Amino acid sequence: MGRVTARRRVIRIRDGAVGARPDTLVTEEPMEIRLNGKPLAVTMRTPGDDFALAAGFLVSEGVLGAADEVASIVYCAGATDDGGNTYNVVDVRLAPGVPVPDITLERNVYTTSSCGLCGKASLDAVRTTARHDLSDGPAPMRLAPELLAGLPDRLREAQRVFDRTGGLHAAALFTADGELLDVREDVGRHNAVDKLVGRALQQGMLPLAGTVLLVSGRASFELVQKAVMAGIPALAAVSAPSSLAVDLAAETGMTLVGFLRGASMNVYAGEHRIALEEARPAAG
Repeated sequence: MGRVTARRRVIRIRDGAVGARPDTLVTEEPMEIRLNGKPLAVTMRTPGDDFALAAGFLVSEGVLGAADEVASIVYCAGATDDGGNTYNVVDVRLAPGVPVPDITLERNVYTTSSCGLCGKASLDAVRTTARHDLSDGPAPMRLAPELLAGLPDRLREAQRVFDRTGGLHAAALFTADGELLDVREDVGRHNAVDKLVGRALQQGMLPLAGTVLLVSGRASFELVQKAVMAGIPALAAVSAPSSLAVDLAAETGMTLVGFLRGASMNVYAGEHRIALEEARPAAG
């Protein structure tokens, strides 16, 4: 089975001095996801938590919503011509009675930018497929700016592989009180979120009401979509969101925070969950 890191020779130049040394890199390998034996998608990922990755991917596609909808998740033996197991092909078998989506089309899922959907069509696709309502009910979740400001440092402290490679994205799940529930790393930030959501599905935690998802990097439409499908009401990112990500967050009632750096942040949607009375008004 592929390892999380690999060693490669590198020429290092520091202040004019040149030398050769081994360097630790994050591993990247393709993983094919099959559904009831039929190929569905291929993603480039960091090996590890592969079953959770497959489950989380199917949550984001609206195929799964609860742990009892999965009969089994296994690596496919005989995936190569010589009958070997590469541990890069995962087959998800649905429980009896769970509807199987039409995967005879060239591309049935809509999470990638190459799927041909954009704008209102993408928003409609998520709205019609999402199983969970993000409304808080009579007691809305309240997030203090000071609590949000401290989350990136806590995520960074939990990134074990990043310390060795510097080449991984991460996603972390927190409670509204700032308790760290889980953190996953991957070469792709969308895979890190899928691993996080897939583990929550396996543990019977969906929907993830009352939680905050923190992602390294930017907040794309795809990441907001994955949060919506898992029932996560708040998403924070250390970088910028896209316009379509903001539109989806606003339409679904999600709180979306971007540029979360130190004590600074931008709230793009769902400001009703932010305890603004605890923040000082900006001068001018």
